[in-house]
Amino acid sequence: MCGDDRPLYSWRVLLLPYIEQKELYEAFHLNEPWDSAHNLRLLDRMPSLYEAPWTRQVNVPPGHTVYHVLVGPGTPFEGRSGLRLPDDFPDGTSNTLLFVEAGRPVPWTKPEEIVFDPGQPVRLRGLFRDGFRACTADGKYRFLRHDADQAMIRAAITRNGGERAPDW
Repeated sequence: MCGDDRPLYSWRVLLLPYIEQKELYEAFHLNEPWDSAHNLRLLDRMPSLYEAPWTRQVNVPPGHTVYHVLVGPGTPFEGRSGLRLPDDFPDGTSNTLLFVEAGRPVPWTKPEEIVFDPGQPVRLRGLFRDGFRACTADGKYRFLRHDADQAMIRAAITRNGGERAPDW
């Protein structure tokens, strides 16, 4: 964490040992921010898992990703403490979005995410004209259209809202 309670790097860095990228994880200086001189040199080693689909890569600069988590009230990434699957997901892991392929491209190591505000409309734009891709907490990919019902999208973003399950 930085002195102002912001993370030094993205969750994508922390996943490296679990996606067969232990060597890259060990090369990363975890006691330095994502944009330190050393860590910036690792941007070009972004795992292919974080890349945009090949048909859309022209829209994303090298070393950047559009994979984001949503942060805010009721999301799987609410606060700093860890949540447990499936215990902390009373709405169900198949009904809760874990990450989305939406938002503006960011360097893959940068801790910049999409803020969810329950009082505001949800506008997730990505690489596709009609909608965006998302992954639920049980590992299934979904395509959500931009014109999808706002209540359904909100229900999918929150893990504990008690709303009607999304109609995928």
